[in-house]
Amino acid sequence: MVTIAEVVPSLLSGLEVPGVDNTLNLPVARRVVLLLVDGLGHELLREHAEHAPFLSSMAGRETSAGFPSTTATSIASIGTGLLAGEHGIVGYTFCVGDEVLNALTWSRVGDHRHDLRKALVPEVVQPHPTLFERAAAAGVAVSAVAPRDHRGSGLSRAALRGSWYRGVVGFGDLALAATAALRQDRSFCYAYHPDLDTIGHFYGPGSEEWLLQLEFVDSLAERIAARLPSGAVLAVTADHGMITTGERIDFDTEPLLWQGVRVIAGEPRVRYLHTESDEVLHVWREFLGDRADVLSREDAVEAGWFGPVGPLALDRIGDVVVAMKDTAVVVRSQAEPVLSKLIGIHGSRTPPELSIPVLWHVSP
Repeated sequence: MVTIAEVVPSLLSGLEVPGVDNTLNLPVARRVVLLLVDGLGHELLREHAEHAPFLSSMAGRETSAGFPSTTATSIASIGTGLLAGEHGIVGYTFCVGDEVLNALTWSRVGDHRHDLRKALVPEVVQPHPTLFERAAAAGVAVSAVAPRDHRGSGLSRAALRGSWYRGVVGFGDLALAATAALRQDRSFCYAYHPDLDTIGHFYGPGSEEWLLQLEFVDSLAERIAARLPSGAVLAVTADHGMITTGERIDFDTEPLLWQGVRVIAGEPRVRYLHTESDEVLHVWREFLGDRADVLSREDAVEAGWFGPVGPLALDRIGDVVVAMKDTAVVVRSQAEPVLSKLIGIHGSRTPPELSIPVLWHVSP
């Protein structure tokens, strides 16, 4: 299946950017807005189409978020046109040398006040040129419209550099800023809306709160489309889907799982284990049984979970990769109390988590 890494190259194909291909066969235009709705899974949108009539009326196709199916990884794929094994943002949290990095806050895991942007320079952690840099170098006016407090963040610098950043605070200024970014010929705007994912985490996908937020998102997309100049394209995609949490296995209260584990990273649906013993793989595989796929790093790489894997990502993946199945999660009630209580969750390899939509509307 084609992946999220092909979305931006396909949209840039009509903007005279060298070295990009329209592998998704998206409409070609010289003015493009890409709206990424965090957490808008393909299966969720299809199941609740009546709450999103405009989005559901758009032309579209299904694609894959890539693994892990999590925001930091997918945004890096949007920005670079690469999957996790190449761009190296291999999850929500992962080891970079001796640090465990939270890629969303660019801080030390367990201490959000410990800013790691100096110690782990984002342009070094993710050194590949971004598609936005390449487009800007080719003369395209490239903008990113996203929450104001994301400006200058580690993830923005790692994945979105090369764009002119416009910080916004809500639906209204997002819609107006996205369309204003298309005033000149050969313009591309990446717009990001986070709240559907946040609502899903705390109330669950498909909850009344989530459905109302989906209606708001649908209205946002419709209003952006209505303000586009003639011939411009609005594309809508997501970074992952979401499931409702089922069984919780608590690493912090299960001593058997500690043995031989030097560092545990990742998130509840996908865990990276950096180990001191080869027995860890067998212990976790036996303990979790059919609740997870537990593979060595070598086997996960060989299976193609991360796409092509370069040396940048290899050590970050961990010696053992745990990808949860069905709805089970591995939580850390003491080290990650908020994360451990979330109702909606994502990150692993199930279709509801991996499957995302790519939708498009051409302004008449």
